[in-house]
Order: sequence, then structure tokens, then C-alpha cells
Amino acid sequence: QVQLVESGGGLVQAGGSLRLSCAASGSISFISAMGWYRQAPGKQRELVAVITSGGSTNYSDSVKGRLTISRDNAKHTVYLQMNSLKPEDTAVYYCHARVLDMSFDRRDYWGQGTQVTVSS
Repeated sequence: QVQLVESGGGLVQAGGSLRLSCAASGSISFISAMGWYRQAPGKQRELVAVITSGGSTNYSDSVKGRLTISRDNAKHTVYLQMNSLKPEDTAVYYCHARVLDMSFDRRDYWGQGTQVTVSS
């Protein structure tokens, strides 16, 4: 079993910054990719950013230049630095990890979500 725990969400004014963190723990052999998704009321969950173990990244067009994903492979932790935040960024942000566990089973895991609210 693998657990993902997010932190860093909160309330900020437009133009402000937040830094989200997500730490994975449990029966982990290898994490091939970690990422952030978000879901606003009435909308489907969407990809924000993803990073592979090799450091390759992929971003949603709506956040390029404002949000930066990074990863500490040794700590099984992924970060999302969020700058120049807009009210449209308001959503529940979910951490995701694609994991090869100690039994060498490939599985996807999700965190419980953390609320980000950007006021105008």
C-alpha cells in the first residue's frame, strides 16, 4: 500500500503564490511519475503538471510560465510552485503517483486533495 499526503493549500489573493507538496510513503520500489491534477466545481478533473523520474515535465497550457513542478526522488516528494495565481486556479488539487511497489505491481495512487482558493 502507498499513501500520498498533500500539503500547502490555502487562501491567497490574485497574484500571490503558494507551494504545494506531496509525499509518498509505503511499499514503494520505484515511482515512474508524479503529478498534480485539479478539479473545480462543475468541471472534470484536469492535468496541471506531471514529472517523470528522469525529470521530463508536461504542463497544462493554462499554467505554463506560472506554475512549476519539481521532484525529489530520494524523498518520494513532488512540489508545485504556484506563482501569479488567478481566480481561475481555484480548485481542489490532487497529487498522483504511478508506482512500482515492492511486489513489482504497477499501480496508480491519489492523494485526498488540498483546496486552493484564489480571491480577486
